[in-house]
Amino acid sequence: MDCWKGAIGHSWIYPTLIICANGFFSTMRPSESFLTPYLTGPDKNLTTEEVTNQIFPVWTYSYLALLFPVFLITDYMRYKPILLLQGISFIVTYLLLLFAHGVLAMQLVEFFYGLATATEVAYYAYIYSVVSTDHYQRVTSYCRSITLVAATVAAVLGQLLVSLADVSYFHLNVITLTSVSLAFVCSFALPMPQKSMFFHRKDVSEPLPAPEKAVPPLGSSRPSSYQEDKGSVSADRASTLEQQADNAKPCNQVLRVLVQLSKDLRDCYSSRKLLYWSLWWALATAGFNQVLNYIQVLWDFRAPSHSSAVYNGAVEAIATFLGSATSMAVGYIQVNWDLPGELALGIFSAMDAGSLFLMHFTDNIWACYAGYLVFKACYMLLITIATFQIAVNLSMERYALMFGFNNFIALLIQTILTVVVVDSKGLGLDISTQFFIYGSYFTFIAGIFLIRSIYTITSTKCRNTNGTGESTDQLQWRQSMMASDSAGGCTS
Repeated sequence: MDCWKGAIGHSWIYPTLIICANGFFSTMRPSESFLTPYLTGPDKNLTTEEVTNQIFPVWTYSYLALLFPVFLITDYMRYKPILLLQGISFIVTYLLLLFAHGVLAMQLVEFFYGLATATEVAYYAYIYSVVSTDHYQRVTSYCRSITLVAATVAAVLGQLLVSLADVSYFHLNVITLTSVSLAFVCSFALPMPQKSMFFHRKDVSEPLPAPEKAVPPLGSSRPSSYQEDKGSVSADRASTLEQQADNAKPCNQVLRVLVQLSKDLRDCYSSRKLLYWSLWWALATAGFNQVLNYIQVLWDFRAPSHSSAVYNGAVEAIATFLGSATSMAVGYIQVNWDLPGELALGIFSAMDAGSLFLMHFTDNIWACYAGYLVFKACYMLLITIATFQIAVNLSMERYALMFGFNNFIALLIQTILTVVVVDSKGLGLDISTQFFIYGSYFTFIAGIFLIRSIYTITSTKCRNTNGTGESTDQLQWRQSMMASDSAGGCTS
């Protein structure tokens, strides 16, 4: 029996099943599509202005404050404790949402939700520390797919319960609390990793592998310099030196890791192609998260939930399905995105801007729903392309580092948008005007990449033109004709 348990514990199947179960239950939150109607309804009796300008901004601020320290702590503590922290954060969030009242209590809800969001990095990083590199591609697809499935199931379930069974928003939150509690229980069953990407490596003083040279994360053991020092001392002093080294190790290790991370970021962003894709990633993700955070407020403004049927769950389910379909389609499109990629970023960002302007200018809730579907599908298409372009030549460590830093920059931009546009201490704009600002923001993004793509295409054509003004294709055609004429003269 012990041997059987050991084999299961070291198999890639067992941790994959458990982490996927954790991801499913933590994402299966049917009440999420109806958060704004719940807060502004009879359960909490909050005004739209309080929800928009005082409560929702707290999530952005707490997420920004917690993201970087949680990122380092997650790697240092090897993921599992952070997954447990995520479960506790979700449970506290929904307990407060169910039983607490008032603006301050709901701001506390947003803080704990920000903590839960910041700890999501542990979910995506955990699996790489317990399976071999041979299974990376498969387990990545499983972990990401299960969250899309869970989000779709949650949205559909929530809509069916509200529309057909007349279930209250309060009881939807009870179902969500049950689901995240099951995710917390699943976290206990996860095996504890023995390595991590940055702190618990074979030698943290070694630089991470350069781009174009992807290698698997290294195992956990003591630094080689320590092994040499240990061999040079006598046996009676070995334990004392080891204890001193262990006491100094955490501080020195953190410093070495931070220095190494800064060097790796500099190397990653020295690639102009990666820099432009990362720029779009940060700008667009900031705008996308801002729209997602306030779209329910706009829907409630166009069609108040107390007097209209609410279809938030159905719209979110369709949007998730379209997003996953467009993401999957990218994998079957055989295109070299080096040249058309930036043009695609400009065109689809312009479509996002048009969708947001539509949501601003129309009073029709169905037009708002349609604009949101287009907006999310376009973003999911582009973020998949950007993810592939950034990750294709990076090692796993730099993959995680660069994506994490891009998201940090996106969150920083989103915080600036929140402070200036949304927060009551800033402009405190109404929800319709906010979406005009977001449409203008995506217009700015589209302009950057359309201009950049036109410049790139023009430069490429100029480089392919010879000094006489002939293009490469024209020159090759003329040379082939001259060769055929010469061959014909010889035979005659």
